Amino acid sequence: MAIEANQIVSIEYEVRDGQNVVDSNVGGAPLVFMFGKSQVIPGLESGIANMKVGEKSDVLVKAADAYGDYNADAQQELPREQFAGIDLNPGMTLYGQGEDGGTVQVIVKEVKEENVIIDFNHPLAGKDLMFTVTINNVRDASASEVESGIPAENAVDNSGSCGTGCGCH
Repeated sequence: MAIEANQIVSIEYEVRDGQNVVDSNVGGAPLVFMFGKSQVIPGLESGIANMKVGEKSDVLVKAADAYGDYNADAQQELPREQFAGIDLNPGMTLYGQGEDGGTVQVIVKEVKEENVIIDFNHPLAGKDLMFTVTINNVRDASASEVESGIPAENAVDNSGSCGTGCGCH
């Protein structure tokens, strides 16, 4: 039976860009998400749709269905003085605040004498990715999970307790 929208899916995965492992949760906590809510990249979600609990498979996700095609126009040259106090090196990741107030990740492409070229593309933009995925669990979401879009496994405990029942705060 296919995985359906609003089901909670738990997976173990390793993702490779060619021969390089770029991310993995193998041996760690599973990735838990609500299917059909764009909580994982579209190509991965469609690639696992017909998998069953316990099944392991390789899923090739093309760049357009992962982090998008590389956009050569998504670069900007800024005065080096805007990076005062930072030891800049090509390839390093920087985080800043976008116009909407959200966090923006950029990669330093080139450090010139007067200017710095930064790249706004996701580091995996333009790359086809191979996921090795194991489906750990699939379950129906509760009404509150469907409403919030947050699986219970990912909910933040704001009670002040450590969760052990010991009464500590």
